[in-house]
Amino acid sequence: MEHIDLKTTASRESDPSADRLILVTGATGYVGGLLVPLLLEAGYRVRCLVRDPVRLADRPWRDSVETVKGDVLQPDTLAPALSGVRTAYYLVHSLGAGSDFGERDMMAAQYFAAAAEDAGVGRIVYLGGLADASQDLSEHLRSRQVTGEMLRRASVPVTEFRASVVVGAGSLSFRIIRYLTERLPVMICPRWVYTRTQPIGVDDVLAYLVTALEVKESTGRIVEIGGADVIDYGGMMMIYAKVRGLRRWMLPVPVLTPRLSSYWVDLVTPIPAEIARPLIEGLRSESVVHDPIARQLFPRIVPKGYREAVTLALEETRTGEKGRHGGH
Repeated sequence: MEHIDLKTTASRESDPSADRLILVTGATGYVGGLLVPLLLEAGYRVRCLVRDPVRLADRPWRDSVETVKGDVLQPDTLAPALSGVRTAYYLVHSLGAGSDFGERDMMAAQYFAAAAEDAGVGRIVYLGGLADASQDLSEHLRSRQVTGEMLRRASVPVTEFRASVVVGAGSLSFRIIRYLTERLPVMICPRWVYTRTQPIGVDDVLAYLVTALEVKESTGRIVEIGGADVIDYGGMMMIYAKVRGLRRWMLPVPVLTPRLSSYWVDLVTPIPAEIARPLIEGLRSESVVHDPIARQLFPRIVPKGYREAVTLALEETRTGEKGRHGGH
């Protein structure tokens, strides 16, 4: 992969308007927490919208950003956060907040889009889920795509990146893969283990998110992003095992449904069932890039293969870098 110097490519010198304010929602989450320091390094002013500012207290970049207390589900708190903002990153979701998370996500996106329109925001950048809408999508995947639709209902242009499994230490989907492989020498494999996906390293996701600020052609587009490899979930676990030097065996059990699988995940991983269940149910749908627009708009970003992304994620886990936790 060609090295992309995000600080240089998005510098103030190359873009005189780069001193405009950027809003990041979801800064207490995994991807948002990694995005903020990259934006700061690139010379942008950053404001974070958070429900509880105390949750940013341990971030090394905390004193370099402006923090506004607010909630996307409380529309009256959004105007102060969006005032003067050039681009707003929408990186929040309600997964784990209860069985009505889909409805909450839809309302939050509507409120945010309307507030962004009122504030004169130039663009919203959203990270959603990759799946073919013609499939029988799970509630979680459907919610991620409906969120994009709700954001687009206002007049503010939206750049929607759709990604499959994000490979990184703090990614919930990747943590499920990691825990299952680490803890189960013999894995009972339901049908969803053979669903194809196109996992992408978190650093590549971040490269797309930051570089989008200078790629004007990405405005108003849905951009599917994925890593170099198309692989099924069983293959993801076996490659993970090889990288870790573990010997693992898989026993196909086609009658194990995604819902039953979520209880199984709840038993052998620290991820609670209310979060694991929507994620596991989404694994029945293929998440593979079909639209090549990402290569056309971002030719300098050449995503890594899955094995390299796993190696980097494991290094990230060992170093425990600040900000690399949460979930997306």
